[in-house]
Amino acid sequence: MLLVVLAAAGVGAWFGRHAATAAQHPALAQHPAKTQPAPRTVAHPNPKPEPQPPPRLLYGAPLLAGRHVRVRAPAAILVDAGTGRVLWAERPHQRRKIASLTKIMTATLALREVPWGSKITVARSVTRVPLVREGLRAGEHVRAWKLFYALLLFSGNDDANQLAISSAGSVHAFLREMNDKARELGLRDTHYTSPSGIRDRGNYSTPWDLAALTRYAFRNPRFNQLVRTKLIHVRWAAPTNSKIYVNNNFLLHLYTGANGVKTGYTSASGWCLVASATKHGRRLIAVVLDSPNMYADARRLLNLGFSH
Repeated sequence: MLLVVLAAAGVGAWFGRHAATAAQHPALAQHPAKTQPAPRTVAHPNPKPEPQPPPRLLYGAPLLAGRHVRVRAPAAILVDAGTGRVLWAERPHQRRKIASLTKIMTATLALREVPWGSKITVARSVTRVPLVREGLRAGEHVRAWKLFYALLLFSGNDDANQLAISSAGSVHAFLREMNDKARELGLRDTHYTSPSGIRDRGNYSTPWDLAALTRYAFRNPRFNQLVRTKLIHVRWAAPTNSKIYVNNNFLLHLYTGANGVKTGYTSASGWCLVASATKHGRRLIAVVLDSPNMYADARRLLNLGFSH
C-alpha cells in the first residue's frame, strides 16, 4: 500500500512539474498551425490608355478602276461621300502642293473653336499677310461668321490668319493643331505650314487625304452651308458699309447638283479643286491637283461616278 501511494505521489509530482513548465513555456503546451502572411498588394498607377486608331474615312481599291475617263490632272481621286468607298484614283497618295485647299482644315478646326456669332477684333499682324486679302483693318470688330464666308468663298488669307489666332491664340499654335488633327484623322501624307496655304514649302497633301478630310468636314452642317453658297451680301462697318462674297468655285454654276467645296492656286501648286455634287440622294467627292483644266476634270469624274 505504501508503495502504491509513493508511486502515485511520484506520478503526481511529475505531472505537476510538467504543467508548471508548460505554464512557463506556452509554446510547449500547444502548437497552432502556422499561417502564411497575407500577400502584399502593390498599387500600380493606371496604365495609359491605348491610342485609338484613326477613323477609316476612305477605304477600298478603286471600284471603277480600268474605266476610261480622260483626266489630265496628274493626281486625282473620286469617292462616295456617304460611305467613303474609293471609286476611281490616279496617284492618290502622291504628295503635292495644295495652295488654298489648306483652308478646308482651317475652317474645320475654326468652326469648332470660334463661336459663329462671336465678335472678333482684327489683329494687326493679319493685315500684313501676302495676297490674296479681303482687306481686314487692324482693330476693327467683325462677326466670326463673316470671316468664315470670306475664308471659303473669297479665300482671304487675312481671314485664315485671323481665324487661326481667334482659335488658338497664335498662328503657330494653330498650325500645331492643324498637324495634330491631320495625324488624328490618319492623314499620313499631309503637312501644313500656314493656315491659308500661301506658303508652298512644306505645305502638302494628297488626293486621298483631301477627300478623307472633306468627308470629315461634311459632318459639320455649317461647313456644308458655307461651301455650297454661291454668293452672299454682308453688312460691314463704315466706311465699307457692305461686301459681296462670290464663291471662287465656279463648278457650283457649271454642274447640276454641285455643292462644294474649295479651289486653290499658286504658281507652284497649279490649279487644284476639291469638288462635290449630289444626285438622287448620293453625294460624291472629286479631287484634282495641278490640273490644266480642273473643272473639266472634276465634271468627268463626277459623271463617271453618277453613271455607275
